[in-house]
Amino acid sequence: MVKPYVEKVEKPWGYELILTSLDSPVIGKILHIKAGARLSYQYHEEKKETLTLINGRAKIILNDEEKEMEPKKGYPIKPFDKHRFQGITDCDILEVSTPEKGTTVRLQDDYQRPDETEELRKQPNRGWKG
Repeated sequence: MVKPYVEKVEKPWGYELILTSLDSPVIGKILHIKAGARLSYQYHEEKKETLTLINGRAKIILNDEEKEMEPKKGYPIKPFDKHRFQGITDCDILEVSTPEKGTTVRLQDDYQRPDETEELRKQPNRGWKG
């Protein structure tokens, strides 16, 4: 049986299904966020991404502006845009992005995780031991 994803990465807020090889020029992921859980409020030094709500309900906080995501609408995020996602219900968000390079700077994190560096990305579950 063929898996419909390359890798599953457990996160404290849910999990990521990585859909493409990480050395691809474009990366595809599905973020599964549990109801009430939040990703860190963060920015990327280099990564560009566009996210689309495909199931459930979620909020996006983008550069200090909070709103409920509309299904099937694209939300582009540029390097240094501060952003966070929160599940209102269990939800799934499709992310299409450039490869993760540089540091993901966490401005606030409910799980006290450090900034995500290239070295940390090589560790199982990116260093999270929950």
